[in-house]
Amino acid sequence: MAIDILIAEDEPSILESLDFILRRAGWSIGSVTDGEAALESVRRLKPRMLVLDVMLPKRSGFDVLKHLRAEQETKQLPVLILTAKGQQQDRRIAEELGANCFVTKPYSNAEVVCAVRQLLGENAGPA
Repeated sequence: MAIDILIAEDEPSILESLDFILRRAGWSIGSVTDGEAALESVRRLKPRMLVLDVMLPKRSGFDVLKHLRAEQETKQLPVLILTAKGQQQDRRIAEELGANCFVTKPYSNAEVVCAVRQLLGENAGPA
């Protein structure tokens, strides 16, 4: 089954929250909890976009993003980066590596849904 959004997040409560709000907004969701699995799942599942935490086990979100941007097949994949509040350096690094959008934790549900709609080119988007 094709998925719209792959979430790479190792914190169970955040992953559960993201999964819930994005499914409720109408998208199909896949999830992984480490950077290695994120790379493998992007290649295998070919999601429409990736929600990527910076701090992941095995490979950091930055490393995942760097690999995605280096490969022809995934260099155009929309990537929304999750960063911790006050981590301006994370944001700068992610921008340099080619992230499309940022959401700072803690985030509002509406902020995440709006960012995803924008990246997927769905102005009205799912209800």
